[in-house]
Amino acid sequence: MAKGPTGFSLGIVYYREEDGRWLADIPALPGVTAYGRTRRQATAAVQALALRLIADRLEHGEAVPGPMNVSFIAA
Repeated sequence: MAKGPTGFSLGIVYYREEDGRWLADIPALPGVTAYGRTRRQATAAVQALALRLIADRLEHGEAVPGPMNVSFIAA
């Protein structure tokens, strides 16, 4: 019996800029970083960017980080 994907999590690291903006970064995906006025906006932006990057890699037959059951966790 075949097993489905076990999934993986992408950790999000947050930084607060001096001007109050939030920066969300996914270290497992270099270059996937996004700003937001709030932590929630930064989270949504970085998740969308990560999904776009993963989709692009899949479309071009490139390596992706693990099975494709994606969830995000705050680090």
